[in-house]
Amino acid sequence: MKRILGLTFRNADLPPLSAEFGTRRRRVLELPLIAWLTLIWVLLWSTLTWANVITGLVVSVAVCLAFPLPRVDLGLRLHPWGILRLVSYLLHDMYTSGVKVTRQIFFGLPHRAAVIGVPLRCRSDLMLAATAVAVSNVPGGSIIEVRRATATVFLHVLDADRPEELEAARRQVWRIEELTVRAFGTRDEIARVAEPPPPPQLAAGRTAP
Repeated sequence: MKRILGLTFRNADLPPLSAEFGTRRRRVLELPLIAWLTLIWVLLWSTLTWANVITGLVVSVAVCLAFPLPRVDLGLRLHPWGILRLVSYLLHDMYTSGVKVTRQIFFGLPHRAAVIGVPLRCRSDLMLAATAVAVSNVPGGSIIEVRRATATVFLHVLDADRPEELEAARRQVWRIEELTVRAFGTRDEIARVAEPPPPPQLAAGRTAP
């Protein structure tokens, strides 16, 4: 006997946080979309009551079943443990990098800045964009260009007096890339970031004016 309801963790082909409904004609209900439509319904009524929430759920499910959206796979997967590791690393890195930049501004000597190219292992547009956003959130470095054809990000770093500092900046980008892919990537992308990083295209970077 076929199951009437199938959940994401039982079927890897389903989108994240979704349920497959029906026996003959299968319909996929995306739970985040159901929650969003229910929230809009409650806001339209301007009153948070159990009646409005239940009615909103019923209306949202009915709309999604009557007007199904075309299936689009964005290549996004949600890995709770990976997300927790990524958030923890970014919070720690934002704190330590913020302290380091503050010391350089108020107590340190002027440092030479540089632009370096860091080739990434992931190839999908979503993972490239997510990695670039995550790297830009850390003080001390910012993404100035993402070259999609070669999967290369160009990073402006503030501390580039020694080659070891440039190499440390590259390793940090590769670490953030790995954590980002392990948090939101597919199996193929996770296997790709498990491989050694590619050789850098700009060994010493370009000295910023």
